[in-house]
Order: sequence, then structure tokens, then C-alpha cells
Amino acid sequence: MLRLSALLIVAILCVMHAPAPDPRVVAARLANQPATPVPATGAPMQAYPDGDWVCPMDKDVSSNAPGFCPRCGMKLVEGVKDLIEFPIDLKIDPPAIRPGEDTVLTFGIVNPQTHKPVRDFEVVHEKLYHVFVVSQDLKFFLHTHPDRSGDEDFHLKLKFPHPGMYRVLSDFFPKNATPQLITSTVMVPGAGFRLQTATLAADVSPQTSENSHVEMTLVPEHPVAGQNFTMFFRISPDKDIQPYLGAPAHMLAASSDLIDMIHNHPFASADHPAAGYRQLQFNMNIHRAGVHRVWIQFQRQGVVNTVAFNVPVEDRL
Repeated sequence: MLRLSALLIVAILCVMHAPAPDPRVVAARLANQPATPVPATGAPMQAYPDGDWVCPMDKDVSSNAPGFCPRCGMKLVEGVKDLIEFPIDLKIDPPAIRPGEDTVLTFGIVNPQTHKPVRDFEVVHEKLYHVFVVSQDLKFFLHTHPDRSGDEDFHLKLKFPHPGMYRVLSDFFPKNATPQLITSTVMVPGAGFRLQTATLAADVSPQTSENSHVEMTLVPEHPVAGQNFTMFFRISPDKDIQPYLGAPAHMLAASSDLIDMIHNHPFASADHPAAGYRQLQFNMNIHRAGVHRVWIQFQRQGVVNTVAFNVPVEDRL
């Protein structure tokens, strides 16, 4: 019995410190796989020529000449650079976090080859640095952008709402490198603190956001782990929907244990004025079975809308 308890503790610690697989590594593996076909009523697929100029974020998008990615707006780069992870030196002030009180997170980026601080970054979706914060119960979700001060590190002030484990996902692009998605774990102590994986029930029912209505369709209806599938989101009314941070929408998908986190953008976007909705298409491949929380953010009439769905992914037979 004691041995089983020790093994359980070790397993929990491994989960706490395990970095989420970089979705861009997954994307590179899947780049040559065909996308899920689109139903006749769906948004049209986009075709891109093979070429030496590649989108650093969506590596399946390439061109024969310089330009910008038609999907996410990133500037195309010549050739595909090796994916090297840039570690984050995360400092927390005060070190003992108290729920509901101001905490400052300082993100220092280190070049893994020179071991020096990184000071030059490319703009990604109109910002130098994006941060997603998700609580272990998946009830708290934040997409924000740290400030940069005189020391040239990035600083974020926020209030953690309740005790528990939080995953902090940093999205940035060091100059002359590749886009990075780096996860950090923050523990917030307090009454009732415990490490517990969220229990999610599948829920893909229509959602109402700040000023819109969103319906979701999965193709195929029952996604399978490790296989391509498509998410369609119909936003209504189809009026005054604007780009949000350089893209039609942003998605964050997280496994219930917060080990896997994927930041994605629409493969295609199409208006359907007769039906009164805008349809967004996301091509996905989630490599582990389970129910995943999927947040979608888009902007309409100057208001950022956020909706969440619980998407079940079945295990392979």
C-alpha cells in the first residue's frame, strides 16, 4: 500500500512538471497529411502552392515568393528553421501568492544557445507576447498581453481567483528563431488546495457570448485521437465581425489535465449572409483521448467574445 502511494505521488509530480507538447511540433509532423474534407455547406478550403517561403506558425502554408500568410497574417520566412525551445525564467512577486490579491509574473526569455537574455522579438498577431492562464478546474481562462518595462522583460499583473494549480502558456517569437509556445506551472496555496484533474462532461451545445450566438459542428461527429478532424463554428448574427489580433479568431484547446494545450487559428472563414452567420473552420488533430475544453475568441462590434465547448475525443480502436 505504501509503495502504491509513493508511486502515485511520483506520478502527480511528473504531471505537475511535464511541459505541454509544443503544438507546432505536432503541426510539423502533420503538415503533409491531408486536411479533413469540407462538406458542401462549409467554408471553402484554401489551396497554397508549394514553395520556399513558409509561414513560421502555420507550416503547411508556403509560397514561391515573400509575402504574408493568408490564414494568420504572419510574415513568410525563407526556409523552415529548426525548432529550438527558448526557456522562460519566471519570477513571481510576491513569492507566496494569495488568491484574489495582485501578483506580478515576470517573464525572462533566455537564448538556449548563448544563455543570454533575449531582447529582440517578432510581432505575433499584433503583440510581442501573448499569455494564456488556465486554472486546473478549467473555470478560469485569461488571454492577455504582458507589459514590457525598462529591464526589457515582460511583466503581467493579475489576480489568481482561487487556490489550485494554474498553467501559464507563453506565446512569443524570438527574432531569427521559431515561434514558441512554452508552458509554466504556478501553484496558488490556500484553503481547500488540492491537485485534482478536472472532470469534464462533453458539451458541444450552442453558446451565447458577450453579443453573439455560436454553434459548433464536428466532422466527423466523433473525433478520434491522432486523426484529423474539423471544427466548424457558426457565429450569428453575421454583422460587424472584425479581425481579432490579426486573425478571424483564436482558439485554445486544453486537455482536462492541462498537459496538452494547443493555440490555433481558423483554416478558413466564410460569410453566409442568407443564413445570417459567419462560419469558421479549424483543422485539428488531438493526439490523446478524453474531453478537451476548447475556447474560441473573436471580435464583433469592438467587443471580444469568448465561448467554451467541451469536445470529446475518442480513443483509437
